[in-house]
Amino acid sequence: MKSISWRVQLGLIALGYGAVLVVAATLLYGRQLQELKYPAEASGGMWAAGDAFLQIFIACLFMVPTVFLVWVIARFEAFYTAYSQLLLGLSISAPVCISALFLGEHFLAQSVIILCFYRLMSSPLILLGIGVSRWVARFDRAKRLASYAFLIEGLTLGIVFVVALFFHGAGPNSR
Repeated sequence: MKSISWRVQLGLIALGYGAVLVVAATLLYGRQLQELKYPAEASGGMWAAGDAFLQIFIACLFMVPTVFLVWVIARFEAFYTAYSQLLLGLSISAPVCISALFLGEHFLAQSVIILCFYRLMSSPLILLGIGVSRWVARFDRAKRLASYAFLIEGLTLGIVFVVALFFHGAGPNSR
């Protein structure tokens, strides 16, 4: 049986992204209608948790066609090496965001701090994506770049957890 050409595979992946985009837009529109119908209740913490779960669900939906896209471009050295360089740049943004958070509001705008906070919160999903990308890599340079990206992202995530545990343990309720 003849395999599907890479162009058809890319078309199917684009169709998958389109379907995920339609589902995400529908879910977000429904959530917006709920907030308009119940404005007082929509400002509570339970609604905020629901929004966070919805965002995580949508991010996971977008990861499904992304895994297939990575699997398809892994056959082309030039594309996958460029993608691995992009992953390395993305992983370097995590330590930069930690540094920006330590600078605080006196040196940075509130929007930059929020962006850095969201970047660090998405670090586990990014680490998973980098891990899958490293596993799929076929070429030595792409493997090396993806390994560096995985190492930087993993160490940064570990540092965030250690710092969070330190501050949590050193809080006013600690013994």
